[in-house]
Amino acid sequence: MTPPDDIDLFRQMMGDVKPMQRSDKVTHRKPLPTPDKTRAKQQRKLADHYFSDSYQPLFASEGPMRWVRDDVDAYELKKLRRGEYVPDMVLDLHGCTLNEARHELIGLIEACKRQHIHCASVMTGIGSGVLKEKIPAWLCQHPDVQGFHQAPLEWGGNGALLILVELPQVELPKL
Repeated sequence: MTPPDDIDLFRQMMGDVKPMQRSDKVTHRKPLPTPDKTRAKQQRKLADHYFSDSYQPLFASEGPMRWVRDDVDAYELKKLRRGEYVPDMVLDLHGCTLNEARHELIGLIEACKRQHIHCASVMTGIGSGVLKEKIPAWLCQHPDVQGFHQAPLEWGGNGALLILVELPQVELPKL
């Protein structure tokens, strides 16, 4: 039991306080999505739009993994193989699931376009070979990928691909 003096003191302190009415409701707004959540949602949509798991392109059976889009000069592959292009961005997919890899790959291509990076490296590793098989099939489905080639040893060799990303044309202001 509380001593009577404490109860009187409490009532004295709470003298001007009114009890809450049942009609007093506070409605909270939903928080606005953060840019990271918005970007992740866009990447999921793009991954579902561009990449089909059932599409199986025909790659050269001999030699390293390589592909070039029909409207791109085949000499670009030779330049990739020789190491004339240095990747300005590297995506390491070791330990990723197929779903995570799809989203990360879309993120890489979008980041390359935003930052005007023409060459990037995608490291799949060798492992069980699931990513190593799927990534090239996905890359050749994306309209902004001009081509890819197995990376030279200094950029990952058999466990990586160098990709060429088509950059958006920048219009210069007219003078």
